[in-house]
Amino acid sequence: MLSGQPIIILRENVERTQGFEAQRSNIMAAKAIAAAVRTTLGPRGMDKMLVSSTGDVVITNDGATILHEMSVQHPGAKLAVEVAEAQDDEVGDGTTTATVLLGSLMEEAEDLLAQDVHPTTIAQGYRLGMEKASEILDELAIPVGADDREDLLKLAGTAMTGKSIEGIKDKVSAIVVDAVRQVATRTEQGTYVVDEDDIKIKKQVGDSMDDIQLVRGVVIDKKRVFEQMPEKVTNVKVALLAQPLEITKTQVKSKIKITSSDQVRAFSEQERESLKKLADQIVAAGANVVLCQKGIADAVQYYLAKHGVYAVEDVKEEDMKFAARALGGNIVNKPDELTEEALGHAEMVEEVPDADLTIISGCENPKAVTILLHGTSQLLLDELERGVYDGTRVIQDAIEDGKFVTGGGSVETELQLRIRDYASTIGGRVQLAIEAFANAFEVIPRTLAENSGFDTIDKVVALRKAHAEGARHAGLDVYTGEVVDMLEVGVLEPLRVKAQAIKSATETAVLLIRVDDMMITRSEKPGGAGAE
Repeated sequence: MLSGQPIIILRENVERTQGFEAQRSNIMAAKAIAAAVRTTLGPRGMDKMLVSSTGDVVITNDGATILHEMSVQHPGAKLAVEVAEAQDDEVGDGTTTATVLLGSLMEEAEDLLAQDVHPTTIAQGYRLGMEKASEILDELAIPVGADDREDLLKLAGTAMTGKSIEGIKDKVSAIVVDAVRQVATRTEQGTYVVDEDDIKIKKQVGDSMDDIQLVRGVVIDKKRVFEQMPEKVTNVKVALLAQPLEITKTQVKSKIKITSSDQVRAFSEQERESLKKLADQIVAAGANVVLCQKGIADAVQYYLAKHGVYAVEDVKEEDMKFAARALGGNIVNKPDELTEEALGHAEMVEEVPDADLTIISGCENPKAVTILLHGTSQLLLDELERGVYDGTRVIQDAIEDGKFVTGGGSVETELQLRIRDYASTIGGRVQLAIEAFANAFEVIPRTLAENSGFDTIDKVVALRKAHAEGARHAGLDVYTGEVVDMLEVGVLEPLRVKAQAIKSATETAVLLIRVDDMMITRSEKPGGAGAE
């Protein structure tokens, strides 16, 4: 102690920031991250062009992709990026909303801190506001079932609106909805469960995006092993083999001593007969298509081709397991273990001309499906993939939860008004924090109006007026600027997406607000992590 002041000795290269400066640093970092993606929000949001150090170019308005590609050093900014990544992992959409809302919550907290409201009080108010928001969201939620195809199409269309695939949105929405409904499993309680791994997305450069197709089966990045094999087979019965169709090596070192030409001939004939036996066992089991996880010997390829069997070798283990689910077959180790029950079934297998692709399609009731994307460039393919991924996750969320809410800023406006009313029943300084939490929601309709080129004040006031008069689904039509019923125009979002965005943003804001002491260890090497 020196003159009543504590002395703290820090290690070398440690930088310390305390009190309001630490909070201000985190607030500025979160606001900067939110500002980076704010212009991409909504159907009329702008795109970002990101160029990596290796020269790779990404053009997108997907919040998770933008933040993932950014190089962020500030610890508070890293937490903001993690909000988007967690949102993407959990629900697959709403990343931009979560990030923008976090920035708005931090901005409101900055004003409260300037008024000497304690961070603990702000955190308490934000948590109470989040709990109330969850209750209101449940009231606003509208039920939807796996058979409500029209509502599901609207949900998928909303998720993909504003991306570069606008021209084929209707076709993609239909494919996405059909894909998720196909793999959805009904539980004993009457709800549905969807495993996102049961929907595989494959990309092929060439043709136009309009050639996207839903394959009720599997697409493998391989072609047939032997050109004499048929390019196309119908009424497919697939053998799934994990072991190589070759003469296996012995486990120990061994030598064979051959002293005459007859022995050479006999040895060769025996080897050929062993390989022919492998092919005969496959044919005898009734298979006309072979997927082998390992290699296939030349002799086996020849014998299989003679019997009109289509074979693919060196198939990835992941693709083998996916094919088993899609085709309804079982993976076996050796051909002699093949039975009729182990074979997978499909209508057709064909090799795609000028591409290393094998498509097995027409499965009767597949437990896994593939969406095959086409595009004239890799940039378009990547953006189409992001749109399809968002669409599949959104439909998955809606089918599993059976609930959705309206978009266009309608939910945020309703939350703002009702949480402000709730705040007045609390009193004290916590009331200020709850009101600030409610005010933060205004950033969504305000940003939608701003990105669409409309006057933000006029549109926000019009939305408030409509909701005050009882129009709980009133939102902003970003194309006309009118306040319309979002349920009627079909702008819908899964309840899980909205609820998770609010929860993630609030919890991260509370975490950052409560930080009043940051000690950052800087690396001695150039390029070390810092707090820039």
